[in-house]
Amino acid sequence: MLTIAQITDLHVTTEKDPLNQKRNEDRLRQVMKAIHALRPRPVAIIASGDLVDRGELEEYLELKRLMAESEIPIYYAMGNHDAREPFLQVFSGPGAQTDENGFVQYAADFGDMRMVVCDTLGGPNHGEYDDPRAAWLARTLDAAPDRPTAVILHHPPILSGIQWMDPEPDSPWILKLREVLSGREQVKVLMCGHIHRAFNGLFAGHTLSAAPATSIQLTLDLTEVDMHVPDGREILVEEPPGFALLMSNGRDLTTHVCLAGDWAPAVHYNFPFRTLA
Repeated sequence: MLTIAQITDLHVTTEKDPLNQKRNEDRLRQVMKAIHALRPRPVAIIASGDLVDRGELEEYLELKRLMAESEIPIYYAMGNHDAREPFLQVFSGPGAQTDENGFVQYAADFGDMRMVVCDTLGGPNHGEYDDPRAAWLARTLDAAPDRPTAVILHHPPILSGIQWMDPEPDSPWILKLREVLSGREQVKVLMCGHIHRAFNGLFAGHTLSAAPATSIQLTLDLTEVDMHVPDGREILVEEPPGFALLMSNGRDLTTHVCLAGDWAPAVHYNFPFRTLA
C-alpha cells in the first residue's frame, strides 16, 4: 500500500502579518506532525496551492524554512495567492517543475500510480486553464493511459455551494478542463483545495475530492449571498486544521480526509477480528 498526503491553503506569511504568521505556522506544524506520524508513512506530500498569503519572495523563504523540517519529499502546486516568479526563485527540483510555457505543472510517478500537478493560477475568477495548459495536460495523460492517476488542481471546477467562493460553472477554463478529462479512465480522482473545507463531487465523470486547509477553514454557509453587499455573516472559522490522504492499492485510488490533533485512543485491538475456521 502506498500513500500520498495532500496539504492545501497554507497561507504562510511573515512578520508583516503577525497574527496570521503565528496561527498559520502553528496549524501547519500540527498537520505536518500528524502526517509524519501516519503508518505507513506517506511517500510524498503534495501542497496544492495558496502556499503563501501574498505571493512575496520573503513568504516563500519562510515556507522553505518550515518545509525543510519535513522528512517526506514535498511537491508544490500554484494557487491564486501564489506568484510563479518568486516561488521559482526559492524552489526547484522534482517538486517544483515547469512545463515549456513556464507554468508550474508536471507529472510524478510513485509505484504503480501517477500524480499530475496542474497550474490553475490566473484569470479574472482566480482560476484558469487555457489552451497551452490544456494541451500539456492532454499530452501528459496520453503518455500513461493505463497508470492510475490523481490530477491535482488548486481550484475545484465544481460548485461547493459556498457561493462567494464558487466559480461560474460555464467558465471557459472549466469547459476546457472538462473536454480534456472526459473519457480518460486512468484518472481516478481530482484533488483540489481553495475552498478551505472538505467536500466531494463529480467532474467529467471523475471523483473530485477537495481537502480542508491547514490554515483556518471556511464556514459552511450554503445560503444566498449578495456579492456586492456585505451582510456581516461569518465566513471563516477556527475549526481544526486538516489534510487529505491518497491511498493506492496498485489498481484503485482512495482518499481519506483527516483532522490534525492529539486524540485519545478509544479502543485497542485486544481480540481477533476473525475466528479460525
